[in-house]
Amino acid sequence: MLRLRGFYAILDLTAELTADGRRMFELAERLLAAGPCCLQLRAKLAGARAFAESARGLQELCRAAGVPFCVNDRLDVALAVGADVVHLGQDDLPLPDARRLRLEAGRPDLLIGVSTHSRAQAQAAAEGGADYLGFGPIFGTASKLNPDPTVGLEALAAVCCAVALPVVAIGGITLDAVGAVAQAGASAAALIAAVTHAPDPTAAGLRVAAAFG
Repeated sequence: MLRLRGFYAILDLTAELTADGRRMFELAERLLAAGPCCLQLRAKLAGARAFAESARGLQELCRAAGVPFCVNDRLDVALAVGADVVHLGQDDLPLPDARRLRLEAGRPDLLIGVSTHSRAQAQAAAEGGADYLGFGPIFGTASKLNPDPTVGLEALAAVCCAVALPVVAIGGITLDAVGAVAQAGASAAALIAAVTHAPDPTAAGLRVAAAFG
């Protein structure tokens, strides 16, 4: 069972990191040194081959660190590399199909997270059998080309009360705002730029985890 609490690490596979795989793994090691509850690989612009190759290497690092590894968006890549978790957006493979395919692939243990942007979406994903929810963007974010409208802390608190699943808050969260996110009831927080662009990503990740006690 995945215990989502504290720092949910996300590594965004940019063209720069892909061109220099060593830098990608160095960043991953610094994120893992913070002891995240999960490390997710996001690769919005990468092809399936590049995504899978990077995911295999990161899966090995995560296993060595004892941290669950998550593939964003692509159930096929998650199954191919033996990931622990797949995280699906609202425009990705529908949850019922993902749940069926994981069983057909002999991976009933593969956990499925779902990104949600409203209370209705959160409740639908919970009722549909998601293992955890992503909810946001809490604040304005520059990590996506076409982000959904911000939801704010009040909506986060309402969703955390409405569902019995772990809720990972995401979107524009700064290190200074993590405490408020934790107080709103989130189980974990996913910060991308605030951690990966920090002078010391490990220290930044530890600061996120500390906000959740």
